[in-house]
Amino acid sequence: MVNSERDPSPGFSRRSFMTAVGATAAAGVVAGVAGDALFSGSPASAGRPAHSGRLAAAGTFVVPGEHAPHKRTWMAWPSSTSIWGSSLLTKIQGDIAKLAKEIAKYEPVVMCADGTTNASKARSACGSTVTVISSIPVNDCWMRDSGPLFRVNGAGGRDAIGLNFNGWGNKQTASKDKYVAQRAASYAGVSPFTPSYVTGEGGGLEYDGDGTLFATETCWVNSNRNPGWSRAEIEAELLHMFGATKMIWCPGYLDPNDITDDHIDATARFVRPGVVMAQLPAPGATGPWATNARAIHNTLVNATDAKGRRLQVLTLQNPDNLPRWPRSRWDTFLNSYVNWVETNSTVITAQFGDTAKDAAAKAAIGAAFPGKTVIQLNLDQLHGEGGGGGHCVTMQEPLP
Repeated sequence: MVNSERDPSPGFSRRSFMTAVGATAAAGVVAGVAGDALFSGSPASAGRPAHSGRLAAAGTFVVPGEHAPHKRTWMAWPSSTSIWGSSLLTKIQGDIAKLAKEIAKYEPVVMCADGTTNASKARSACGSTVTVISSIPVNDCWMRDSGPLFRVNGAGGRDAIGLNFNGWGNKQTASKDKYVAQRAASYAGVSPFTPSYVTGEGGGLEYDGDGTLFATETCWVNSNRNPGWSRAEIEAELLHMFGATKMIWCPGYLDPNDITDDHIDATARFVRPGVVMAQLPAPGATGPWATNARAIHNTLVNATDAKGRRLQVLTLQNPDNLPRWPRSRWDTFLNSYVNWVETNSTVITAQFGDTAKDAAAKAAIGAAFPGKTVIQLNLDQLHGEGGGGGHCVTMQEPLP
């Protein structure tokens, strides 16, 4: 999924990028990809630390689940024509503005823009309900992956962590985005800020705030992010950073058209501790993505969480068709309902024009989130041209 400033022909989606640049990585389940760490000075490239010697007191700070009360939502304004191309950029900006204005009805939104000119354009598009700032420069709009993860300690204290964003394994320039997490935490008045020793993205794992994480292996146990690290070492670091005690590893799928190496947030999400929702293909659907979605579902169905509970796995189904989109483009369209954005009072998800499946998804999500209103938005440009959804472009900041 994500476009690249290295892309010689702008306007490719997150799922079509690798083909466009001529990548030759082999597709496969739980496979590795070659690559180097982006920042030679980052903790992730400094060798494998002695975890027992660097860990703070376990459980002091925890990244709360997304169901916990929010202080605000962070977003980033796309403005690079070298990433998007001029005509497509306007369309993507339209979807970002639409989503930001909707979220701002229910909680504050801070939009980071790259300089004063782009900030002015963002303010014009988003309106007065969205706070736009130019003090945190950005390369692109994928705040879920570049932004900070805020932690709380249950006693009113907060800090923040970062995951050393390196452009999804050096596939996109991250010269500005690699600093977004630390700068956003500073803007929010949250300190200290602690970078992780491993490299990855917020969209690459799910967390319930109650001790459990789950993720696909392909975007973590991967030499383009964490060369020389074993799965056990990556797991130990992530558990420590999130204040968790249990990791559930799901099978992933390496597709040369997917820049994220199979982020979990397009397929399965925590609803709350002990409850997960997974999106499944139609019963007769074949192909590697369908196979992978079923494998993730089966892994979660058979898993227990940090408290020893067998996970309750709710399901919904992919849309059968995308009537607003050419059939030839369906394979690179992120048709994910579960890539939702949760606010303090709503769950904002996508609608794709498949009337029956859109309605069924809205009903399933509504039943999973009693007391919250489900809102469906047409974000076709973001899902289709961008290959990402609402969750990919937002990051929640919890209340202490």
